[in-house]
Amino acid sequence: MKNWKIYIWIIAIYIAMQFTSVPVSKGMISYFQNTFGMEEADAKYFGFAWGLFIVNIIAAPPILYMTTRNKKFWDIFKTGKKASIGKIILWGVLGLFMSMAGQMIAGIIELAFGVMPGSENTALLGEVARMSPIVIFSIVIFAPLFEEIIFRRVLFGGIYAKTNFWVAALISAFVFAVVHGELHHTLIYMVPGIVFAFLYYHTKSILAPMISHLLMNSFAVIVQLNPEVFKQPETIKQVFIFLLQ
Repeated sequence: MKNWKIYIWIIAIYIAMQFTSVPVSKGMISYFQNTFGMEEADAKYFGFAWGLFIVNIIAAPPILYMTTRNKKFWDIFKTGKKASIGKIILWGVLGLFMSMAGQMIAGIIELAFGVMPGSENTALLGEVARMSPIVIFSIVIFAPLFEEIIFRRVLFGGIYAKTNFWVAALISAFVFAVVHGELHHTLIYMVPGIVFAFLYYHTKSILAPMISHLLMNSFAVIVQLNPEVFKQPETIKQVFIFLLQ
């Protein structure tokens, strides 16, 4: 199967997963209410978490299968050699700090334009994770898996094959930001998108941005699950020092 056909299938499955999560979540909300007698508010958290997890589990096999339909699907870089597993892991970890440092700068720029810090999406997912930890699998495992295949291999890779790194990185990062639905934080979302594209380009392996994405989402979950700790000035100071080092 040609790559462009694989792109269409992967994107179609991803979009179908997004739309299917709504009715599945509603079904799970009714299930938790009727079976366990949960209050509507609590059932919504559990229903959303399990609904998202279920559609992720269903979508993962066909998406991964489609990536094996063409042996050259992952061969998009004409020059350079794929990094060793050690370097891939190293760059994956470095990518976390690069993304966070970049987001700090982006946050300062947004603040200068009157955009207040804070993500409603992240806060909502944090609330859901506190109530129903199963959603952590979707945030930490499935989101990096799906989004790196879609935005880095399919979008960045497809555009890169016809243009160059910067055109592909900026377009894929912009789409990545828009899809997250917080347009006022477009710059903050674009930063990791560009970093992840660089990691992919530099290591020639999709595993590097996946590792960074996984680590970044994991850190976000930890922060959301421990707000009282990270609101302490001394803790924030230590985190900044750690990142700068």
